[in-house]
Amino acid sequence: MSSKNQTLGEFIIENQSAFRYTSGELSRLLNSLRLAAKVVNHEVNKAGLVDILGAAGDVNIQGENQQKLDVYANEVFIKTLTKRNIVCGIASEEEDDFISINSQDENHQNKYIVLIDPLDGSSNIDVNVSVGTIFSIYRRVTPVGTPVTIEDFLQKGSEQVAAGYIVYGTSTMLVYTTGHGVNGFTLNPAIGSFYLSHPNMTFPETGNIYSVNEGNYLDFPLGIKKYIKYCQEEEGDRPYTSRYIGSLVSDFHRNMIKGGIYMYPKGSRNPDGKLRLLYECNPMAFLAEQAGGKSSDGYIRTLDVVPTSLHQRVPFICGSKKMVEKAEEFMREFGE
Repeated sequence: MSSKNQTLGEFIIENQSAFRYTSGELSRLLNSLRLAAKVVNHEVNKAGLVDILGAAGDVNIQGENQQKLDVYANEVFIKTLTKRNIVCGIASEEEDDFISINSQDENHQNKYIVLIDPLDGSSNIDVNVSVGTIFSIYRRVTPVGTPVTIEDFLQKGSEQVAAGYIVYGTSTMLVYTTGHGVNGFTLNPAIGSFYLSHPNMTFPETGNIYSVNEGNYLDFPLGIKKYIKYCQEEEGDRPYTSRYIGSLVSDFHRNMIKGGIYMYPKGSRNPDGKLRLLYECNPMAFLAEQAGGKSSDGYIRTLDVVPTSLHQRVPFICGSKKMVEKAEEFMREFGE
C-alpha cells in the first residue's frame, strides 16, 4: 500500500508488477530519470551563484536561442540515459536528430526510447521563475537488437508507456504516469530522495483558471477569442482568473491541482501551433487523461495525432475536462 513516506524508488518497485511489461527495464529507466533530475535540480538551484544563466550563444533546431541551462540539462539527461545502458534511442527538443544508442553488449535487448524536453521554460530561469523537464517513453516498434529508426519515434501519443515531468520550483517535484493514474513525488534536498507527496493526482472536472498568452490575442483563431471572452464574462462562476507563467510544466502543474485550462492555439505567426507534439503535448496529454482531464487541438484528441516529424508543432488545449470541452464547442462553432 502506497504511503506518503514512501520513496520514489520504493514506489516504482512496488508498482512495477502493474505494468504490462515486467522485465524491470522501465523501472531502471525511471530511476535514471530520477537521478538526472536531481543533478539538474542542483544546478538550477545554483543559478545566479555560478555562470549558468543567460544565452549559450547557439540556436537549436527550433530556431530558438539556447540558454546555458538548456545545454547543461540536455547533456545531463542524455549522458545519464546513455551510460546506464537502458534505452536504445533518445530524441531531444535540443537536438536536430534522434540519437541511436548501441549498447556495448552485442546482444542488447533494450526496448525503450525516450523523448525529452530537457528544460521547459528556460528563458524564465534568469528571473527565478519555475522551470521543468518533460519526458515521454515508448517501446520501440522496430526489431530489438537493431539500430532505432525514425519509425520508433513517430508513434501516436496513445502508444506511450510512461510520461512525466519534473518541476523545479519552491520545491522540486517529479510527476509521472505509466497508465495507472498520476502520482507526484517531492524531493527532500536534505537527503536527496523523492517522497510520495501527491498520490493519485486528478484534475478537478472544472476550474476557474485559464492560462493563455493574451499578448497574442489578435493572432488567435476566432473560436479561441470567443472562448476567452466567455471566460471573462460575469455570469455564474465566471469571470475566471487569468494565470499564465510561460512555462508549460508550471502552468499545467498548477491547473491540475487547482482546476484550469491551458491553451496555446495556432495563429498567423505560428500556423501549426507553437508547442512540440512529441516533447511537450503528447506527454502532457497522457498525464492529463490519466488524471481525468482532457487534451486536444480544439478538434482532435492530442493522443490520436499521427506524428510526421520529430519537431512537429501542434495547437494545444489541455486541462480540466469540462473547460476543454467548452473551448472545443467554441472552436467548432466559430472555427478559425
